[in-house]
Amino acid sequence: MSKIPPFDPRQVPFELADGHLPPVPAAHLHPEALDRRFSAPPAWEPEIRVEPRFIDRAPSAASVLVGLVTHARPTVLLTQRTVGLSSHAGQVAFPGGKSDAEDQDAVATALREAQEEVGLHPRHVRVLGSLPHYTTGSGFVVTPVVALLEPDFSIAANAAEVDAVFEVPLDYLMNPAHHRRHTLQTPLGPRHWISMPYQDGPHERYIWGATAGMLRNLYRFLLPA
Repeated sequence: MSKIPPFDPRQVPFELADGHLPPVPAAHLHPEALDRRFSAPPAWEPEIRVEPRFIDRAPSAASVLVGLVTHARPTVLLTQRTVGLSSHAGQVAFPGGKSDAEDQDAVATALREAQEEVGLHPRHVRVLGSLPHYTTGSGFVVTPVVALLEPDFSIAANAAEVDAVFEVPLDYLMNPAHHRRHTLQTPLGPRHWISMPYQDGPHERYIWGATAGMLRNLYRFLLPA
């Protein structure tokens, strides 16, 4: 059971945005540069590894697919989860979920879940590598699997899990001027998070929590020394 009463993160004002930090240069966000980065990773440290726990349950292994779509201006594939799910309902998320015993590894979990959730066939996916484990406050130990996606894939969203599938420009997400910091006082002490709101036509996609945390780690990974 959750130890924190439900709240709407959109209603929590942000304290500051990180506009003082440099964006990842556009030249570093294209497929060839991404391939080189993952082939020879630099020495780096993720900014966020573990969120404070707010649900008391045993940890579960999970994987997500951080899909980078290779348009002329690369994008990130994201989903809006349906409101009736038992965890992270209604939130923006990467395709992904819990590991199954039949999954060979974290990559297999991410590919299977992406196909089940949004109909993304593995033939359109070229895995670059993984970011370090990210442990969520809800008890999931998540492996973010980063991959290039050919832009000619088709989408068939599983309506039971996914309300919408959309893309956000990678350069928008890799610009910390769009990274907003929030704090909420809770019975367990202050809860901190980053949000990256994005206006997708008439829809505001409120990217926050673990999804924003993993994107923040991707920013740290791609930022030139």
